[in-house]
Amino acid sequence: MTARRVLVTGATGYIGGRLVPLLLESGHEVTVLVRSPQKLTDVPWKDRVTVVQGDLGDASGVRAALAGIDTVYYLVHSMGTSGDFERTERVAAQNVADAAAACGAARIVYLGGLHPDAAELSQHLRSRAEVGRILLASGVPTAALQAGVVIGSGSTSFEMIRHLTDVLPYMPAPKWVRNRIQPIAVRDVLYYLVAAADLPADVNRTFDIGGPDVLRYGQMMNGYALEAGLRQRPIASLPVFTPWLASQWVNLVTPIPRSLAVPIIASLQNDCIVHERDIDQYIPRPPGGLTGYRRAVRLALGRMRDGDVETSWRNASIEGASSNPLPSDPDWAGHLVYTDLREKHTAAKPADLWRIIESIGGDNGWYSFPLAWAVRGWMDKIVGGVGLRRGRRDPQRLHTGDVLDFWRVEQIDRGRFLRLRAEMRVPGRAWLEMTADPAPDGGSTYRQRAVFFPRGLGGRLYWFSILPFHGVIFSGMANRITAAASVTRDASGGTENKPAGAPVPAGKH
Repeated sequence: MTARRVLVTGATGYIGGRLVPLLLESGHEVTVLVRSPQKLTDVPWKDRVTVVQGDLGDASGVRAALAGIDTVYYLVHSMGTSGDFERTERVAAQNVADAAAACGAARIVYLGGLHPDAAELSQHLRSRAEVGRILLASGVPTAALQAGVVIGSGSTSFEMIRHLTDVLPYMPAPKWVRNRIQPIAVRDVLYYLVAAADLPADVNRTFDIGGPDVLRYGQMMNGYALEAGLRQRPIASLPVFTPWLASQWVNLVTPIPRSLAVPIIASLQNDCIVHERDIDQYIPRPPGGLTGYRRAVRLALGRMRDGDVETSWRNASIEGASSNPLPSDPDWAGHLVYTDLREKHTAAKPADLWRIIESIGGDNGWYSFPLAWAVRGWMDKIVGGVGLRRGRRDPQRLHTGDVLDFWRVEQIDRGRFLRLRAEMRVPGRAWLEMTADPAPDGGSTYRQRAVFFPRGLGGRLYWFSILPFHGVIFSGMANRITAAASVTRDASGGTENKPAGAPVPAGKH
């Protein structure tokens, strides 16, 4: 692969934010043109690129940004904006086309939408097709890749599938749920985008790209359900569901804004499948082949199948990194997460606080409402779970992978941080984190966070049903753990000669 000077438009978007680091890894010198550089504040690659603030509607600014650029990636779409977005997209595309030709760019790579040639297109797909035509007519060799539903956490289409399936045990749906769709994993889209920079100079055309599976939209929803550990959803196709009415329904039951739901649903009125595979003549398929739909969903959920072991909610798998959320993704992207955060200061030193944290559970108890913990353990045992009787291997020290009642130690940074993964029966996935940080006054700050990924409607109802008890259980834990650390400190007169462990007796919890 030849190193080039590359400009990426839309770097704060879903595809652009994932493409930039791949281009950098390929040795390219990358410039990004963005309207709001502050959106890049937390992305890890910000200091490795040249950031140019500008708007594609400003012809002179676009020409200045393209000076000296070899390859232009056009990844901007005005979907979700108010006003005449078709005109906005025409102007932006023409400005880039003219500037690329004037500055002597060698290649434009555009990501458009997969669509049938003979059908009446939605406004959204019609506009994306027109952008492709403008760029292809620029005189600069252009590769217009046309993809359908992109599967990855943060992709608007995938998030609609995710939230609809998670929330609704039964789905009344428009007749387009029977239309055929050829989804593609975001990792494969990115693979083709990176490789397109090396296409021969005489290639100036569209290419359809899609995954190996052709599914009906309803099958995609139920494929997601299976990967998410949900039951398959009964789906009723209702002809009275117009695109407008369906978009209102999506807006009501998911966090996706109506401005995005409307164009997406309108674009689903026709089959959306690959009609040619000419891209195979120029770019070999990804190593291992194209990603199937179910595996793409698995990656988007942050899961790896290796003995059915799932990755931590905090640690995206390396394999599926391009599928996972980024700081630049919209707030509504990603799995719904509920959290309960408690923070409390104590005069105890971090070492004393840590001794209490590391000794939690088993015979030492959970420092809060023992009867409630016992009842939860009995309930778990009744439904076939592990219950509280597993205890702990060592009364004083924990290690990664240790059993701790109905939790398991997922991560421990001894002296500071403990993360437990729940193994009790819950409609979702749950974690409990405890942190001991030094405070400026010589004491310490205790932070406690419960994290819950609900599974389906039952998971959401479960969280809200136990919410009233959190104020008692979790606040009690924070108060008693910090109090126990202070007692340990006072009893020892310091921590220097204190043996490891030595929690407060369980009866005092």
